[in-house]
Amino acid sequence: MGGAPTVLNSIVNSPAGDQKPLPHRVVVMTGGSSPPPHVLFKMEELGFTIIHMYGLTEIGGPATACTWKPEWESLPAEDKAKIKSRQGLHHIGIELDVKDPITMKSVPYDGKTMGEVMFRGNTVMARYYKDPEATDKALAGGWFRSGDLAVRHSDGYVQVKDRSKDIIISGGENISTVEVEAVLFEHPAVFEAREA
Repeated sequence: MGGAPTVLNSIVNSPAGDQKPLPHRVVVMTGGSSPPPHVLFKMEELGFTIIHMYGLTEIGGPATACTWKPEWESLPAEDKAKIKSRQGLHHIGIELDVKDPITMKSVPYDGKTMGEVMFRGNTVMARYYKDPEATDKALAGGWFRSGDLAVRHSDGYVQVKDRSKDIIISGGENISTVEVEAVLFEHPAVFEAREA
């Protein structure tokens, strides 16, 4: 099945009387926004296997998957959920990079340095309909600029931290709304957290 993180959150928080044991593991593809690790952890506890995917309309839908590595099976459940919240690796046929949007240099694979997620390939849009100005801006430098800010981990996996338009700047410090939401979701009194 497939469902956005908000759908997964509804399943996790459904009344106990509505929850029934699953006869087998159910595979769920999720995406649309970054799923909070807490929700992924709870879904796994209920008997679901999560596949996190990432993409945009302009690149023909899903372009990455958080492909699961066997060596991660021995990790604690909370660590597994944090890994599954990453967007992962790109599919064959599309190229993905995380670049400094000004210099167009790839960010290091250090899990800390943020850049913009960019794509190129045969499934990337040619242009926006009747909007050359938006097209030029989106495809500047020969890459489609997603507007998503991300890091790359040492294994190459991409993790979106925020949308460039959503980042909070406080006293010169950049604060990721995705990270704030993930922390809020961990509190038992919080049902859902999203930007206003």
